[in-house]
Amino acid sequence: MSSAPPQANPGPLAHRPIQLYLGGRAFAEFSYQMATVALGWQVYALTGSAFALGMVGLIQFLPTALLVFVAGQVADRYDRRRILWVCHALAAAAAGFLAWGSIGGWLTVPMIFGVVAVLGTISAFKSPATAALLPGIAPAGMLQRTTALSSGVFQLASITGPALGGVGYAISPGVPYAAMAVLSVLAAILFAAVQLDRPPPRREPATVAGLFAGVGFVRSNPAILGTISLDLFAVLLGGATALLPIYAADILHTGPWGLGVLRAAPAVGALMMTAVLARFTLKRKVGIRMFQAVIVFGVATVAFGLSTSILFSVAALVIMGAADMVSVVIRTSLVQLATPDAMRGRVGAVNYLFINASNQLGEFESGIAAALVGAMPAAVLGGIGTIAVALLWMKLFPALRNVDHLE
Repeated sequence: MSSAPPQANPGPLAHRPIQLYLGGRAFAEFSYQMATVALGWQVYALTGSAFALGMVGLIQFLPTALLVFVAGQVADRYDRRRILWVCHALAAAAAGFLAWGSIGGWLTVPMIFGVVAVLGTISAFKSPATAALLPGIAPAGMLQRTTALSSGVFQLASITGPALGGVGYAISPGVPYAAMAVLSVLAAILFAAVQLDRPPPRREPATVAGLFAGVGFVRSNPAILGTISLDLFAVLLGGATALLPIYAADILHTGPWGLGVLRAAPAVGALMMTAVLARFTLKRKVGIRMFQAVIVFGVATVAFGLSTSILFSVAALVIMGAADMVSVVIRTSLVQLATPDAMRGRVGAVNYLFINASNQLGEFESGIAAALVGAMPAAVLGGIGTIAVALLWMKLFPALRNVDHLE
């Protein structure tokens, strides 16, 4: 008697909670990317100041720096779905205010900065809860595939969101914000409908030691500390995204649509690299591969800084995004595999602090440097600094350099 053939594995996309989670993540990230383009262009249009562009990044980062440990413990003590519902509902209200003020013509730069601070506070609580929720709904044995899908959704939103945000802003400054409000409401609804496959982790007592447990965990793992600190300083110096409105308007002589294309280019490279890594996984010498990727990121940043052609600039940004994705894959894999579920919120909050410091403080640093020496020298010097950091970190963190494989 022949045995029945084994059933095909339906994969994570056949799982209802994963569908809802990915849909909510897509709406949330799409809305954020559209608003980012609109905020950068609007602030530069109102002020003509590179310093003001840098302030957008600093103001968005400060709430994360102040609330990171509280947000991580909240994600570990309370229902992560409810946290996300509240965060996206508040984001919809903030976006509605920006749309109202832009359409009415009474929105000022201080008002924009105030809303950016609110959005930064929302992000401080949203990101640890989003990262910590995923392992609780991923089917057994499918966490890595589900994580890859989540990353792919983020990259798709990063590609289409900036481009459509630029087009929407060209129609009316209020259009991207109105779209953000609608998409944030949809994200809130989808996250609220997610059902957990496994019960949430047992709540630990709220203590000062528990509040900073994520920091202790990261410090006790040299490879993790080296990975996220490398990302922090490399992107802090080499992040040229804050300069894109200046490049679009003054160097490449394009409009909001061109800014949207430039913003989308790194995500195109990241998505292409995601497809490559999904087929040809990092199996050996992943520590060295991490450093090589950061050096390529720095070289591409220098090339972008020297470019006066939009086609060459887009190509450099695509390479930057692809190189950065290698760093993201290694960092995410190390953190996920080493962190117990009851601590994922707090460790995720620490990781998010490093990511935001690199992205948003990097925007502030780039804005200040551009105000002092000009946009092109600032971008070139930042790329050179990224290469120097990678070479230095190879000496300071041998544990990271010697990581051979990811299990």
